[in-house]
Amino acid sequence: MTTLMIEAGPSAPDALVTRTGGVPLAPVGAEWPCCTSCEGPLQFLAQVVLDGVGGGDGDGRRGIIALFACQNDPGMCDDWDPNSGGNRALLFPLDGLAPLAQPEGAEEASLVLGAVRTIALERESVNDYDLARKAWAARGERSEASVLGQLGGRPAWIQADETPRCPSCARTMAFIVQLEEGPDHSTAMNFGGAGSAYAFACRPCDRALFLWQC
Repeated sequence: MTTLMIEAGPSAPDALVTRTGGVPLAPVGAEWPCCTSCEGPLQFLAQVVLDGVGGGDGDGRRGIIALFACQNDPGMCDDWDPNSGGNRALLFPLDGLAPLAQPEGAEEASLVLGAVRTIALERESVNDYDLARKAWAARGERSEASVLGQLGGRPAWIQADETPRCPSCARTMAFIVQLEEGPDHSTAMNFGGAGSAYAFACRPCDRALFLWQC
């Protein structure tokens, strides 16, 4: 079984749903994350509502994962690397979330995507992501570009397997979500051009990482 993430139209920019774009929801008092290379604020890419996903140890707690990457000078801050400081994956509980205040003086384009897309989940009976995406598109005579990724399952690597280890406990991290850039180039996430991003979590340590390949 593969859980596909399907583009489902526009959304409010601060909705507590799985979506790309808009503004991130975070616990009150949280600060907008910054790039450790250029020290500028990261761009918010997506938030994914988690429910029983990514426990690895059987602990699939509810919450959200929020993904950010540096777009202040694209390609210069190694935002594809999970350990470079050019991107960030943050785990939050569902309770007590509020829109994260944007840093003063930062350009809007470097902070948020140009459009907000809500994501619906649809399940295909095959376990292979690429085959599931093709089957979904063929059955409904729809474009594969409407598939924005997968929730859980097994990552469909473009290059070699780069599953990270937790920086805190050194255990292999559990796969959470794979995301595609999106169908509209003008508002898409930047994963190097037709790339995919992969997010992982270590629930016992409450740590998350993400990387992308193209």
